[in-house]
Amino acid sequence: MGDKLGQIKVTVIKGRRLVIRDFKTSDPYVILKLGNQTAKTKVINSCLNPVWNEEFCFTISEPAEVLKLEVFDKDHFKADDKMGTAHLSLQPLVAAARLRTILGVASEGTTLRKVIPNKDNCLAIDSSISWVNGEVVQDVWLRLCDVESGDIELKIKLSDLSCVAPAST
Repeated sequence: MGDKLGQIKVTVIKGRRLVIRDFKTSDPYVILKLGNQTAKTKVINSCLNPVWNEEFCFTISEPAEVLKLEVFDKDHFKADDKMGTAHLSLQPLVAAARLRTILGVASEGTTLRKVIPNKDNCLAIDSSISWVNGEVVQDVWLRLCDVESGDIELKIKLSDLSCVAPAST
């Protein structure tokens, strides 16, 4: 890990069209990983379109890392079943925050950057990074990989903009 940039808040909002891993449904939960930091949502029983609305804080470092997530089906008598994985590069979020600082953008709702689905992320649709309520915010829908279907909605906030100034040499 490199120089500390600051903190991000990741809200796991909801999932949709998750795969069935039990008889007729699943009991999903999400594990988020950023570097050596890990967080886990609660288990939502018998649901393929769960709503979590859980917020987690992570420290981010330079260079900006990749946020990884794994979705599992909770089982009581055997190992939990995988329901998919996804990843998202945080570099566009950090770059947008730096741009906002350099340009001095302060207008509420200003779109700082648009991120399109590519190999560096698992975006299901285009994602905008905006200046909202004094924070740099990215709303994303991530498509789960290695499964037939499933998407996870996240909201990522970088609020301490003084932390994202380029490191001095």
